[in-house]
Amino acid sequence: MILSVYLYLQWRKRNPSINLKPYAILKNQKIKSFSLLKQQGHCNLNHFLQTETENYLVRKFKYKSDRKAEFYIQNLAHKQGIAAKALVLDEAQELMICHFVEGEHLFKLNQQNLKKLARSLKKLHKIKVQQQPQTFKKLFKYKDKKVYEAFKILQQFKPEYVLGHNDLHAKNILFGQKIQFIDWEYAGLSDRYFDLAAISIEFKLNTKDERSFLDSYFSHKQTANYKKLNAYKVIYKTLWTVWMGELERGQIE
Repeated sequence: MILSVYLYLQWRKRNPSINLKPYAILKNQKIKSFSLLKQQGHCNLNHFLQTETENYLVRKFKYKSDRKAEFYIQNLAHKQGIAAKALVLDEAQELMICHFVEGEHLFKLNQQNLKKLARSLKKLHKIKVQQQPQTFKKLFKYKDKKVYEAFKILQQFKPEYVLGHNDLHAKNILFGQKIQFIDWEYAGLSDRYFDLAAISIEFKLNTKDERSFLDSYFSHKQTANYKKLNAYKVIYKTLWTVWMGELERGQIE
């Protein structure tokens, strides 16, 4: 909490205001409210914008990433019903505007929600994109025995590259009538097991729930590769630890 407040204050010094006037989607619309959301992520400052006819999410960027790719991928996901429609990308103002989607963040999943999540993730993984795949190997700047062994295990298996979200913690998933994934800045071509490992770790799935989730994802047409899954769990946990450490030290632009 202290880290989040500190980062917000530092960021706010550099970004004192947001000008909404230039955007065609807001033309002839009366703005009723514009305020910070109570729940904030690490990579964006999120605002709720309400007009007389529509609700929007305004995301002000804190860090550099390929926002054009993010905008494109989010709209591909929107066509599959698993993401809000991205409407505006303004790289000069470092912001994106999309439709606001309702839902709640769940931190413990029952069997029904596990199955819904598996089906939604499968929809994402079926989307076709032309990109260089992310292997995550280059992100590790130090030698770690567990990570080394994990990558060694992965060399035994053929990569299964899909369009991955690559940041699937609970606050990036909204549960409602439909599941919606949010915050797409890390999305790109990656092995499907990276997202599967993230779900298992972030929701602390026990052996039974993990098996149920994977059975729903693969629909019994393919057997889950637990050796590969466990290797990606090591990589995911280490990557998250490294990223959070760099964030605290101010090493992320």
